[in-house]
Amino acid sequence: MVMSGSAERVVFLHDRPGQEALLTGGTISRLRSDGAEVVVLFGASGGEAESDTAAVAAAMAELGVTDWRMLPAAAVASPEPGPNQQALAAAVADVLDEMQATALVVGTEDERLLDAAVGAADTLHVPVFASRRVAGAIGQRIVAIDVSDHVEQKLRALNAYPRRWSVTDHTVLAVGGGAADAGAAAAPVVIGGTETYVRLEPPRRAPAPVAAAPGLVSRALAGVFAFLIGVAFGVVGTIAHQATVPIGPVILPVGLMLALVGVTALLVGLRLVLGDRMIVLCCALGLLGTVFLLSLRSTGGSVLIPEGIPGLLWTVVPTLVATLVLAWPRIPARPGTQ
Repeated sequence: MVMSGSAERVVFLHDRPGQEALLTGGTISRLRSDGAEVVVLFGASGGEAESDTAAVAAAMAELGVTDWRMLPAAAVASPEPGPNQQALAAAVADVLDEMQATALVVGTEDERLLDAAVGAADTLHVPVFASRRVAGAIGQRIVAIDVSDHVEQKLRALNAYPRRWSVTDHTVLAVGGGAADAGAAAAPVVIGGTETYVRLEPPRRAPAPVAAAPGLVSRALAGVFAFLIGVAFGVVGTIAHQATVPIGPVILPVGLMLALVGVTALLVGLRLVLGDRMIVLCCALGLLGTVFLLSLRSTGGSVLIPEGIPGLLWTVVPTLVATLVLAWPRIPARPGTQ
C-alpha cells in the first residue's frame, strides 16, 4: 500500500460483490494502472453471488482486474468459529502465499471474516489495511490514497451493479437492502478523489511461557556433577602441566598451556551457559581442592607439583580464573528479551 508501482502485489477482501467498487475501486484501478498485481476475494458464495457473475466480471474489467475469486462455500457458510474459521483463514493464507502479497486490504464488517484474514496475514507477515471513512477512524492514523485520476473507472464499476447501486453523477445510493452491508449508509455517498484506510495491528499473542527455575534437587545434582568435572580437570591438569616440547633451544611448556586453557574454558563456559554461580563454585572447589591435595608431598616423598614456575602458575592461575569468573557481574538481558 505504498503505491510504489509494479512491485505491489495486493489482495483485496470484501464480503460480497459490489463492495470492492464502492470502498476500494479507485485504489484497485490505480494499482492496476501502475502495473501492480491485484486479486479480489469475496466472502459471499452461492446464491446472489453466482447470479452476479456477469456484473462482477463487468466491474472487474472496468477496474482492470483479471483475477477475482470466491472463498470456499464451506468456510463461509457457518457463522460459528471453529474448524470453518480455520478453513477460512487457510483459504485467505493460500492466496496471500500464492501471490507473495505485499499487502492485504479488507473492506468487510464481518468480524469472523476479518479475524480470519488478519490472522492469515499475520502468519505470513503481510500488513493489513482496512477501508475506513475518515469519520469512522477518529484517533487512528489514516492512510489516504489519491484516486482522483481513477474516479471514472470507479463510477463505471459501480454502474456494473444496477441491483446494488444507483449512480447519479458522483453520487451513489444503495438500492433495496444494499445499505445494510458494505459499510454503506442509507444516505447517498459522494464519490471523491481519495480513499482512506487504517493499518490494523496483528493479533496479540500470548507471552511465551517462562521456563521454571531449576529445583533444589536438580541444582544439587548439577553441583555434584560440576564438582566431579572439576576434580577430573584437576587430576589431568596436574599430571600434564609439567609436559614440555623442545623446539631447538626453546622448551615450550605445552602441558601447562593446555591445562590452563582447559580450566579457563571450563569455568567460563559453565558461567556463560548456565549462569549459575553455585554450579561454577562447585566445579571450582573440585578443581582447586584437587590441585591442593596433589601439591602435598605423599607418604613416599613424591611430589606431583614440584617447585618452580610451572608448578606456581598451575596453583595460582586457576584460583585467579575461578575468582574472576565467580565475581563477574551478570549482564542484564536487553529489553524485550526473556
